[in-house]
Amino acid sequence: MEILARSIGRRKEAIATLKILKGTGKFLINNKNASDYLHNNSNNLMSIQAPLEILQKHSSESSTFNSTENSQTLLTNFDILVKVEGGGLVGQAEAIKLAVARAVCLLSSNANSDNLKKSLKDRGYLTQDARVKERRKYGLRKARKAPQYNKR
Repeated sequence: MEILARSIGRRKEAIATLKILKGTGKFLINNKNASDYLHNNSNNLMSIQAPLEILQKHSSESSTFNSTENSQTLLTNFDILVKVEGGGLVGQAEAIKLAVARAVCLLSSNANSDNLKKSLKDRGYLTQDARVKERRKYGLRKARKAPQYNKR
């Protein structure tokens, strides 16, 4: 069980640690199939697989992978294991997407990796979303929700 790449992604309260291993093309999140874990939500499934599709496009364009068969077998040679905790499903999916994009950059070590990294960065897959929940202030019910104003 050789680990080819390892990365971490974060979003809101969710933290995803990812390992890419040589294998048969499985995508496991917390020892469950990705579609089962994300409740077959197509938006979340598409977002976590988007960096892999870019890797597939770049591998088919490069000179080392001329045929489309090689680019199809490229993704089936890897197993992706993710441990994710904290947050909700959408935050976890975004954390996984960032971890996958970072691992794809580490995985590609050829001369075409600069083009791959640039295309991932242009689409915003390598940018961590820094927005977090605002803290609650004293005298308020939530971060900005105040009690109703009473004139008299």
